[in-house]
Amino acid sequence: MNTFVDLSGRGYDLLVRCTNLLRSPLLLAFRLYFFWQLFLTGQGKLTNLPKVSEYFASLGLPFPMFNAFLAGAVETFGSVLLIAGLASRLAALAVTINMIVAYLAADFEAVTHIFSDPDKFVQAAPFPFLLAALIVLAFGPGRFSIDAWIGWRRTGKAAPGRIGAPGRVRDATSSFDRS
Repeated sequence: MNTFVDLSGRGYDLLVRCTNLLRSPLLLAFRLYFFWQLFLTGQGKLTNLPKVSEYFASLGLPFPMFNAFLAGAVETFGSVLLIAGLASRLAALAVTINMIVAYLAADFEAVTHIFSDPDKFVQAAPFPFLLAALIVLAFGPGRFSIDAWIGWRRTGKAAPGRIGAPGRVRDATSSFDRS
């Protein structure tokens, strides 16, 4: 029995180490795909401020010109930071707040039906950007980012949870870590 548990533990540990190799490429793909789209959306807002301001006014938002500029700036410059992986969690927090406001202002019906009609919620325009921002907020930008490079330069080690970095940091998520 002990041998089976030990073999299972080692097998699971190997699985965790191997799948951890997918983390940074997947986070990079998320950042590039979703935040490039959000960058284009934000750029569109900034180049068409009068029309966006008019739309925001029709939603009953206060200070529509200021809010149109703010939303466009967060989407544009937050996306640039997220694509580069610089100040990623701060930028992800700003984008998350922006998308929550977008849901509440323009897609409130989708929010009220989140459990009764979840398709309406996930098909709303802010959803993919909110999801991507929450992923970066929770997990960070990954190794392929300026944040990771800055962290490595400051400490000489990779971020916690990474394998094979200077100082060889083991993954903390493995329940069978024997080291």
